[in-house]
Amino acid sequence: MSDIEEKLSAFSKRFNCDLQQCFPPVNGGEKRVVEAMLYSLMNGGKRLRPYLLCECASLFGVSYETAFPAAASLEMLHTYSLIHDDLPAMDNDDLRRGQPTCHIKFDEATAILAGDGLLTYAFEYLSNALNIRPEIRLTLVQMLSSAAGAFGGMVGGQTLDLYAESAKNDQNAEPIILRLEEMKTGRLLRYACEAGAVLGKAPLDMRHTIVLYSRKIGQAFQIADDILDREGNPALVGKTLHKDDSQHKFTFVTHYGIDVARQKAQQLIAEAIDIISVFADHAENLQNLARYIIERNH
Repeated sequence: MSDIEEKLSAFSKRFNCDLQQCFPPVNGGEKRVVEAMLYSLMNGGKRLRPYLLCECASLFGVSYETAFPAAASLEMLHTYSLIHDDLPAMDNDDLRRGQPTCHIKFDEATAILAGDGLLTYAFEYLSNALNIRPEIRLTLVQMLSSAAGAFGGMVGGQTLDLYAESAKNDQNAEPIILRLEEMKTGRLLRYACEAGAVLGKAPLDMRHTIVLYSRKIGQAFQIADDILDREGNPALVGKTLHKDDSQHKFTFVTHYGIDVARQKAQQLIAEAIDIISVFADHAENLQNLARYIIERNH
């Protein structure tokens, strides 16, 4: 296990313990949907986005305890998106992180409600984070809702993903695939990094640097995912592979081919490492994380 994998693992253990405590006990008829929410939320995962948020916040002297509510709400929202992505009407997946997806474990209606519950609870939890100054809380709520939404955010990106097949032979295919990644995958990774800077009241130039770093790793992350779907080990990836080809998805791999896509990912990571180097030794974890993004096997 590499140094960054050990740090991610240690972070995940601490974060998962704290995340579990965010949910009050429920004994009424609504218990089933809360169980479904927790099933998907606590069902493994690298916790990459919360780690990014906390690491970026630490660049500006913000503690894990202060950053945690923003990181927790982000992971709740991310998990909602996975639950809904897996539904029969979307990607129709039976496995997530090596376990039955929420609609398989429970049922489709419960899965829809569990996703809705996590989405709304993310904002409730963040807005009640009294250890974050009110004006910063408001900024984070605005940023997260924009990152998740239809107007240039994750919902818009998912829409493009569902209907982008017709663009494969378009002369403007490259801008389309870049826009799809920027909204579907990139916006939450950007939020993770930028929220850390906002928590630390970073100067605008430093905040801009953080955003540039996030865009490079966001594209590389999606390319790595596309390659794993084509070449990954199902036992390690923990979900059904070759779905992009079977569903005729428009991806970096289908557009560029494996070799070119891999080269682009390596170049993006090199650029990300260079961009974040302005933080000197404090950037080491973020640089190692960038390398991990394209070296991971799941």
